[in-house]
Amino acid sequence: MQPQDFEQVVSPASVAHFSQYKLISLLLKELENLSFKLCMSNELEGLNHRPFQERQLLMGHECVSIKANDDFISVTASFLKDGKRMERNIRCNIIVGTDGAGSTVRKLAGIDMRGKRDLQKLVSVHFSSRDLGKYLLSERPGMLFFIFNTEAIGVLVAHDLKQGEFVLQIPFYPPQQNLEDFSPEICEELIFKLVGRELSDINVIDIKPWVMHAEVAEKFISCGNRIILAGDAAHRFPPAGGFGMNTGIQDSHNLAWKIASVVKGIAPSSILHTYETERRPIAIFNTELSIQNFKAAMTVPAALGLDPTVANSVHQVINEGVGSILPSGLQRAILDGIFTIGRAQLSESLLNEKNPLGSSRLANLRRIFEEGKSLQLQFPAEDLGFRYLEGALIPDTDDALGAPEGPTGRRRDYVPSVDPGSRLPHMNVAILSNSSSEVTISTLDLISGDKIEFLLIIAPADSSYHLAHAAFKVAEEFKVSARVCVLWPAGSVKQVEAGSKALLTPWENYIDVVEVKKSSNPSSWWDLCQMTDKGAILVRPDEHVAWRVKSGVVGDPITEMRRVFSATLGVKPHNRRDQEADR
Repeated sequence: MQPQDFEQVVSPASVAHFSQYKLISLLLKELENLSFKLCMSNELEGLNHRPFQERQLLMGHECVSIKANDDFISVTASFLKDGKRMERNIRCNIIVGTDGAGSTVRKLAGIDMRGKRDLQKLVSVHFSSRDLGKYLLSERPGMLFFIFNTEAIGVLVAHDLKQGEFVLQIPFYPPQQNLEDFSPEICEELIFKLVGRELSDINVIDIKPWVMHAEVAEKFISCGNRIILAGDAAHRFPPAGGFGMNTGIQDSHNLAWKIASVVKGIAPSSILHTYETERRPIAIFNTELSIQNFKAAMTVPAALGLDPTVANSVHQVINEGVGSILPSGLQRAILDGIFTIGRAQLSESLLNEKNPLGSSRLANLRRIFEEGKSLQLQFPAEDLGFRYLEGALIPDTDDALGAPEGPTGRRRDYVPSVDPGSRLPHMNVAILSNSSSEVTISTLDLISGDKIEFLLIIAPADSSYHLAHAAFKVAEEFKVSARVCVLWPAGSVKQVEAGSKALLTPWENYIDVVEVKKSSNPSSWWDLCQMTDKGAILVRPDEHVAWRVKSGVVGDPITEMRRVFSATLGVKPHNRRDQEADR
């Protein structure tokens, strides 16, 4: 990670390395704070015969079947009660499968995955050791440790050095190896071999096999917009780089406001198609990037004489070639022998500067690191700078950018942009009010988090105030909330509030803010956006730009706003006007 990742220049938040199970725990607490009720299976009685209440989370339930008709979806959920497996039926209008890489919802919907399968099989060992954490903190602090020695090979993920929490990833070659070969006792010995010392307090918590894929679902929506996939159910990547969690959260961010728009009658169900239109290309891009990053990680063992593709090819020959006719015990002995010979490439007698082969390999290894061609963990351009080219947005008429640059596998810094489909850039702004205390927030905080509301950002110019009136009026026609942010240049504080109030009456859902410039980012807001202060930006509820005009609307602002809201929400404007006339 680079120093700028922690300076909060391009985002109000710093990067973080955080375990998924800890994140889930925090999310559940937050849901409880939002009045959601966590219901365990033993607490629920007779729910087949009455509707569920709002904000219920049914814990311990698993989807086992889906039946769809034109009116609703019937889901059968399996759960344990008093030690017995039971089932209940749930009726719903929409089911969102966020049930992981092996998604049952995806399989029941008959949706196939496309991409590269079985890149690598591994065993994941979750363990704790404060002794190891203390040692690494004082001697070799880090987040990922790629360990290669003559006795074992593995990747150690340090989730929390202070608490001593780790996950060890070990290559796994079934059927010659099986899960019994990774008992807690054997895993402890492997850990000792990998870290080079015995640990006094090691505690193996969990051991699980898994398969690394790089695949994307052939579609994210099926069954008349009623079955939707998101997160790992829709795409699965090699883990390095955080693509799985980041891409999944982006999916949910994109989908939530669209489902809410359908449920509240603001938009037709066809708006859900824009979820697939927008998100699937991002998933495909991130899949390719994650493959490149995985290959970059593999250049290190390859430089040491341990090319993983060779190991996988040997394993395939044993499984499918002439080796397959041999007894299983002999297959295992051959595999172990080949791996022992492979690890011998790491012996000190070979891997040293005096040995010509070892010296060449070490020089190659240094070059990989010096040129930044090994594994990358941060991808700011992809995490923050991804852009939707079509969907619930209005592309620029002069947009000549076309498709984004293909993935390079290398780190690229995020460049703020308000091109339609881009995420709204971050800048610190101060809320202007009669209060003596100044409240500083991010431009991202201007978007409502709890309702479907579009944000129009303008400068304090007469033409922009006229546009704001048009936006308020048209939003009312489309039965959707709109908010206006009047963004003043740094230093222009006097009489601001009175000015906006007089010019925006009778509308009240507006806010005046002023730029707070940092020495690390001295640009004005409109310079940052590469626009003039006669321009305007309309932001969707998911913080992505729906529409922008660089230097003022040409023509009637009411007509333009009707065109924008109609295209974004997928609603014909004349329908809204007819409804208004009927009332």
